[in-house]
Amino acid sequence: MTALLLALILVPLLLPFAAPPLARRVLDRLPPTHALSILTATALALAASCAAALGTLVLTGLLKLPPLAALGELIHPLRTPSDLLMLPAATLASGALALTVCTLGRSALRQIGAFRTARTQAGRRPAAGDLCVIESPHADAYALPGRPHRIVVTTAMLRTLNAAEREALFAHERAHNRAGHHYFLAAAELCAHCHPALRTLRTDIRFAAERVADEAAASAVGDRRLTARAIARAALAGHAAPSTRPDFAPAATTGPVPRRVTALLSPAHGRPRAAPWIALALAAGMALSAGTTTAAVLGVHHQVEVAQGEEHD
Repeated sequence: MTALLLALILVPLLLPFAAPPLARRVLDRLPPTHALSILTATALALAASCAAALGTLVLTGLLKLPPLAALGELIHPLRTPSDLLMLPAATLASGALALTVCTLGRSALRQIGAFRTARTQAGRRPAAGDLCVIESPHADAYALPGRPHRIVVTTAMLRTLNAAEREALFAHERAHNRAGHHYFLAAAELCAHCHPALRTLRTDIRFAAERVADEAAASAVGDRRLTARAIARAALAGHAAPSTRPDFAPAATTGPVPRRVTALLSPAHGRPRAAPWIALALAAGMALSAGTTTAAVLGVHHQVEVAQGEEHD
């Protein structure tokens, strides 16, 4: 591995730090539906490139060890920068990957358990269409994915809202299920474990999903002020209430509610106009991350083949 290849590996590890400022502009300047898709694609691309770069560093470090080099049929060591640089980098990459796998596995087990509990709880109650009412003193409402989709709401939440506000809340949750927002939230959760900077994108993706559902609910009930009031009252009631729902089950009470309410109360002419350059900037970042990672992986593969005597440098 030459110094150039090592530099190529570092690019996808550093690029995610540039994503949060652009993500904020995406949320401010693009329609919520577009923002949700763009931010999720960006997070997935950056996370995949980061994981591949770390894996390449780990593999290079492992092939520096004689037993593993022999197992890989290397007839001479890989050409790498100084071991004083390479071995610590490979060690750090190994630790980062191990931490990612551990935290991701723990989160997956917790989310699967929460999902099964929520589905079991909803299955024990009679449903009115897709609506399932749970007896609870804590105000909560969320869209529960699965077959069939369910809108889960507690009795405390029903008592908090009037009839019109309840319809706005149900429209919000139905919009989540209809658009499959649980897939976006699950992807955001996965990416957040791959790089620290992507945790901010996870929050932005959740906010974008809520904004999409907010707008869909406002269109369904035909009253933006009513929708804003329903969301604000539901969030206030459920603010301190514990919830056992999985993180990928979207709920109207999550995210920065004041920003969402402000957006709903904004007049039509005051809403943000599309800014294509933001999407182009993120697309360029994704392409750069994927391109440098691919180049680094191919470069390391070439160095391995040289070390195996199959090719000449």
